[in-house]
Amino acid sequence: MTPTPSRTPNTEHRTIVLTQTERPCLLVFDLDGTLIDSQRDLGAAVNQTRADFNLPPLDLKTIVGHVGNGGRVLLERCMADTGVEIDAAYARWKTHYREHLTVETTLYPGVADGLRALAAAGHTLAVATNKPQAASDLIIRFFGLEPLLYAVLGGGGPCALKPDPAMIETLMTQTGIAADRTWMIGDNYTDLECARRAGVRSLFLTYGYGETRGETPTLTLNSFADVTAKFV
Repeated sequence: MTPTPSRTPNTEHRTIVLTQTERPCLLVFDLDGTLIDSQRDLGAAVNQTRADFNLPPLDLKTIVGHVGNGGRVLLERCMADTGVEIDAAYARWKTHYREHLTVETTLYPGVADGLRALAAAGHTLAVATNKPQAASDLIIRFFGLEPLLYAVLGGGGPCALKPDPAMIETLMTQTGIAADRTWMIGDNYTDLECARRAGVRSLFLTYGYGETRGETPTLTLNSFADVTAKFV
């Protein structure tokens, strides 16, 4: 039987206290649904692509439900059963999305100040996202987060997409930070499975638009301010 998706906070794990030997940490963040709310810009690009092929728009909830496994999979899901050739649709989507990267996309509350506080506390911060690398870099730069991050790993680069553990494993290798001091922080089962397969701890954020899908996070929190308070 398929596990029922859950967004209920796992309060059993809220009492975790990091010891001095577990600090500072490598904190690896997902992007969409974790640092940024990009729902409306993603939706606009998808529906412009559908319009290019004379297809009616999809509602935002449907589109967002397909987010999490990279841009191409998003298009495959949003163009399913339409008969449209996916390579052509994906090329159109990439063009439209480049024009909508930061039109309505915003940082979630507490992210900018929180990342600055986490960096000041000595933690190494990175982003591991299935969003295409070029789009991820532009968004990070737009919001002025680049100086706070050790690296941004995105789709289309040398690492396989999450839930493959390659992004986390690469970051641990590059930074020399061990698994017992590494956390994957995100809003989707892809982040949680990635963490489990990499042998690191995971933190699930309930405010995003993903699902746990049966994965059990080490810790569940409800806001980015809670993340900052946990690690600073």
